[in-house]
Amino acid sequence: TMRKIALLLIVGLGVVHFATVIRCEADDVAEEVEEEEEEGGDDDNDEEDKDDVTEVKDENGVLVLNDDNFDMFMEGKDTVLVEFYAPWCGHCKQFASEYEKIALTLKENDPPIPVAKVDATKSSSLGSRFEVSGYPTFKIMKKGEPVEYDGARNEQDIVARVMEVAQPDWKPPPEATLVLTKDNFDEVVNSADIILVEFYAPWCGHCKQLAPEYEKAAKALSQRSPPISLAKVDATQENDIANRFGVSGYPTLKIFRKGKAFDYNGPREKIGIVDYMSEQAGPPSKQVQTVKQVQELIKDGDDAVIVGVFSSEQDMTYDLYLEACNILREDFKFLHTFSSDVAKLLKASPSQVVMVHPEKFRSKYERDSYTLTIKDSTEVSEVQDFFKKHILPLVGHRKQSNDAKRYTKRPLVVVYYGVDFSFDYRKATQFWRSKVLEVAKDFPEYTFAIADEEDYSDELKSLGLSDSGEEVNVGILGDGGKKFAMEPDEFDSEVLRDFIMAFKKGKLKPIVKSQPVPKNNQGPVTVVVGKTFDDIVMDTKKDVLIEFYAPWCGHCKKLEPDYTALGKKYKGEKNLVIAKMDATANDVPHDSYKTEGFPTIYFAPSNSKQSPIKFEGGDRTIEGFSKFLEQHATKLSQSRDEL
Repeated sequence: TMRKIALLLIVGLGVVHFATVIRCEADDVAEEVEEEEEEGGDDDNDEEDKDDVTEVKDENGVLVLNDDNFDMFMEGKDTVLVEFYAPWCGHCKQFASEYEKIALTLKENDPPIPVAKVDATKSSSLGSRFEVSGYPTFKIMKKGEPVEYDGARNEQDIVARVMEVAQPDWKPPPEATLVLTKDNFDEVVNSADIILVEFYAPWCGHCKQLAPEYEKAAKALSQRSPPISLAKVDATQENDIANRFGVSGYPTLKIFRKGKAFDYNGPREKIGIVDYMSEQAGPPSKQVQTVKQVQELIKDGDDAVIVGVFSSEQDMTYDLYLEACNILREDFKFLHTFSSDVAKLLKASPSQVVMVHPEKFRSKYERDSYTLTIKDSTEVSEVQDFFKKHILPLVGHRKQSNDAKRYTKRPLVVVYYGVDFSFDYRKATQFWRSKVLEVAKDFPEYTFAIADEEDYSDELKSLGLSDSGEEVNVGILGDGGKKFAMEPDEFDSEVLRDFIMAFKKGKLKPIVKSQPVPKNNQGPVTVVVGKTFDDIVMDTKKDVLIEFYAPWCGHCKKLEPDYTALGKKYKGEKNLVIAKMDATANDVPHDSYKTEGFPTIYFAPSNSKQSPIKFEGGDRTIEGFSKFLEQHATKLSQSRDEL
């Protein structure tokens, strides 16, 4: 009997599973049938279908709008509240009953205010038009123009805001973001102590995404004391300004201080922008008043301690120091003092800058501190160079938090093991570091660092050293993105020295992550892998258009048919290669071909392989690519018309 029951359960579950699969597939088929019916169908039913599509349905007091009936419904309406939702969105489902209450409340207003909803997953053109990037999103339509709602998600607040916008004399507040053109750019930027400027293109998706957050931040920062201005420049209209500041992609954000430009490296949402700019508006150097403050930093710090010593804020050299600090405030922590006790500790006189390495990074092969005397004639660049030259100890600790700021110079020799400077493990950490120091002192042309093997497990894997079985592993990150791994061996100074010498003499082969070389590569789009990158992309006899993609990337999948068609179009061109590479499964062995998102597309001209041209812009069509190719190609034999 139990067996029969079990058997019935299994059969039952199978039927349920089968029914589920059938339902999902049937839904897909239904969608396809609906599309076919919309495209085709009998002429007699055209008007009837049109009426069905444009009819505005009412669901519990909430009107249902879509791509076909939205504009028609909005005609002549003063105020309409619209929710953009997704059927699968939990927050939307939770809010549904509250939204129906809002509809009821606003219906009783005099005059009644319509409340509507749009399924943004089906009405995708409305979703794009109103830049809907999350659900639910509320817009108050005032005479056909959208007004953002970013208040609390409850009946009382939403109704109050809608009633406010519905007032006959209501007008949208002016944009807090300043609009800059060639007529006012220099005047505004040169007079501002600090201002953030966005260079954008009207067609750029990322710019559209940033726009509402940027405007909210502009409003918040305009109310700060003192206020901080945010501005924007349409770089497609103001080419001269964009070129002056090296704008090559969108959006590009720059901070200006009295006309001097600095890169903006902060967040791109309201709260992040506000916090970052508030911090940037403060002085780039913090004052230290006691000896103890400096002593603690030297004893326990992870980075060199930089202190400018001055007699007072009136020192000319103090202003020069601050200017140098401002330029590098992203990368260094700066301090200054007017205290004679601190100056005595640092063995410094007024108008001197001292850099002191933390105790844990000191060695007999290098100085503990470095001093620069600033004179009235000293250039700001000299002060900056001083910071950059002495910031690293002979063998420092490379971490995820300091990697991008401290360890970008190549070649970089990295020694991986269990790095831990806490009390219990400091001795073991320093034991291996001392072995590295013995070698590093003889190779000043290279940067040396230790790194924790867990922090850099992915990097170790890419070097093929994850399963070496050794306590200590070594890799060299070379120029142009090349990587070299030391054969696993019991680590000591001599083994490391031999490895460095082999690298110096060019005897080492780089490690390149690569998929297998395709056996058949005769398709319209040439498949490139790590091992064939140099042979195909860097071939100086040919122009190459290369797409770096990720298998999971939706934009890449959408691009594929057009990109394949492009390959077919130029198949007859012997000196032009249309290529693609899975950047998640292959190394790109050249730094010039950076991929920060997918798809990333570069054109590698035959005569300039180290300076590829990045394909920017939204026109990823055959026509758009063809125009780009003909503009930059060096080997094209036919014109587009002939093709």
